[in-house]
Amino acid sequence: MHYDYVPLPQRKPLKWPNGKRMAVIITTNFEYWDPVKDTDRVIYPGGPGIVGGTLAGRIYDNPNWTWREYGQRVGVWRMFDAFEAADVPTSCTINAKMALERREVVDHAVAQGYEIVAHNWEQTELLTDFQDDMEAERDVIKRTLDTYREAVGKDAKGWLSCSLRCTPNTVDLIAEEGLIFTCDLLNDDQPYLVQTRTGAPMVSVPYTSEVNDFTVFMRQGQDVEGGFNVFREQFDWLYKESATSGRHMNIGLHPHVIGQPFRMRALTMFLDYARQYDDIWWTTREEIAEWYLQNHSAHI
Repeated sequence: MHYDYVPLPQRKPLKWPNGKRMAVIITTNFEYWDPVKDTDRVIYPGGPGIVGGTLAGRIYDNPNWTWREYGQRVGVWRMFDAFEAADVPTSCTINAKMALERREVVDHAVAQGYEIVAHNWEQTELLTDFQDDMEAERDVIKRTLDTYREAVGKDAKGWLSCSLRCTPNTVDLIAEEGLIFTCDLLNDDQPYLVQTRTGAPMVSVPYTSEVNDFTVFMRQGQDVEGGFNVFREQFDWLYKESATSGRHMNIGLHPHVIGQPFRMRALTMFLDYARQYDDIWWTTREEIAEWYLQNHSAHI
C-alpha cells in the first residue's frame, strides 16, 4: 500500500458537487461478536468492555457480550428512528455475520436506502491475524463480500477493516475484488488516491477514531453535553476551513454505545444543529469516491 504525501497547503481547492461546502457522513457500525472462540488467547473485544478484566476466547463473557447485543436488539432501532425523524442518511458498516445472525438490522438499512460498507467477517477476527498469510486474508475478504452480495443485493464498493486493523496487503486485495474505496486510513479530512498493485483506482474516504462514540463516551467519559460539544466543535472548525476548500467529516457510532437512552440526545442535538446549514452534502462514501475519481485531477 502506498499513497503520496501531499500536505494540505500544496493542494488545489477541493470542490464538492452543487456548491456544497462540506461532506458529512454519520457512520453506524453493524458489528457481530461470536460469544466464544476455540482459543485460549484473549480475543480482541472491539473496544473497551463494559465490565473490566479479560477472559480467554473459549470462556463466555456474559456482561460484555450481552452489552454489545443490546445495540442489535434495541440501540440500533433507536438510532434508525432518529435518522428517519431528521431525514438524514447514515452510512452503515456491516460484519458479514450480522447478515447471518441479525438479518433484520441489515434488511431495514437496505430498505431505507442507506449505504452499506463491508466491514470484515466478524468483529473479533482482525485482518492483522493474517498479515503473514495473504491467501488467508484474501479468503476472509472474499467470504465477506459473498455474504454482503447475498444480503444487500449488490456488490460492495468499499471496505472498513474491523477496528481499522488492516494489513499492508488489504488495499490491494479489495482492489482485486473491484472495490473503489477504503475507510481504514485516518490521516486526512479530504479524500485522496491510494496506489494499488494492479493500478485499479482506490480512494481513501477516512473513518475516525477520535470523533467516535467509543472514544468520546467510553474512553474519555464524556456525558451527553460533552459528546455533543465534540461533534459540534469538529463540525464548526471544518466548516470554517471549507470556505476555501471542501472538507469531509465523519462521526463513528456504535449502537450499544450511542444507542443507550442516556446518550441518544448527543446524536439528535448534533443532527438538529448540522441540519441548519443548507450547504452540507449529506452523502455516501461511494458517492464521494466516484466523484473524486472523476474530478481528482483538479485537487491533487
